[in-house]
Amino acid sequence: MRRAMAWLLGGVAALVVVTLAGGFYLTAFALRPAVERSEQHYIDSFNEHYPDLQPWFGALCAEGKVQQTTIRAEDGTLLHAYYIAADTLSTRTALLVHGYTDHPFGMLQYGWIYREKLGCNLLLPALRYHGKSEGSHIQMGWLDRLDVKGWIAEADRLFGAGQQLIVHGLSMGGATVMMLSGEEDLPASVRCIVEDCGYTSVWEQFRKELKEDYHLSSFPILHMARFIARWRFGWDFKEASALEAVRKAKLPMLFIHGGNDHYVPTRMVDPLYEAKVQGEREKWISPDAGHADAFIDHPEEYTQQVVSFCEKHL
Repeated sequence: MRRAMAWLLGGVAALVVVTLAGGFYLTAFALRPAVERSEQHYIDSFNEHYPDLQPWFGALCAEGKVQQTTIRAEDGTLLHAYYIAADTLSTRTALLVHGYTDHPFGMLQYGWIYREKLGCNLLLPALRYHGKSEGSHIQMGWLDRLDVKGWIAEADRLFGAGQQLIVHGLSMGGATVMMLSGEEDLPASVRCIVEDCGYTSVWEQFRKELKEDYHLSSFPILHMARFIARWRFGWDFKEASALEAVRKAKLPMLFIHGGNDHYVPTRMVDPLYEAKVQGEREKWISPDAGHADAFIDHPEEYTQQVVSFCEKHL
């Protein structure tokens, strides 16, 4: 009996240790990965993927139109952004939010749409732990929504009073702008939101990756990682829900997703779209596009969808 009890206690202790180690590993792997921060790396990547837009961005750089600015979040964290004024004085600003382990320059292709087709100023912030922004970890959009509110307030200072904002996010940035959409105190300057391939919640995205990419159950490792994230970083994977935020959203919203997205599965866009019961909503599924590839695969249609939607609300 004693031997059996010892084996049982040993097994439980081993399970706890493995679960704890797995939770710490998952938290570090997902929230504190190695992130490339070099500007040139992302300029080279942009030029490689969008060679037709290389002369456009090169001219903006050569003419000194790509400027930089910073703000401090309420907790003192220094946040960095690039901004580009429109060619003529404009009261339209597109605030573009990048994806997971990406960089503000990863949003330049969308910046071309807004600047050249809609006459917008551009504001491209780096989320915490990305680019030149400070931060201890990746917040997966949840606390980032509060930082984006800070950048919204900054638009009038950068470009002049009376700005009308479009907020557009890609992937994790798409989740960020959806999480932002549920805030009750959004300023009236925000006129509409465009989300591209954002996930329903951090919990569901992590659970999907464990199951489909690593063939692991969410229990108990993800539950442990959730506890560790709450303890170390002060936020909860389940609380970080774009789906719940969208239920409260009143601003017009365009949902975009690739029809062949396996990373943030295409199936996630339907419950998000259906949850948007207040205010105008539109949805476009880019045929056969993979994750974050809707523009690169169908640039003309993507541009048409975005311009048509935004013009209604500016």
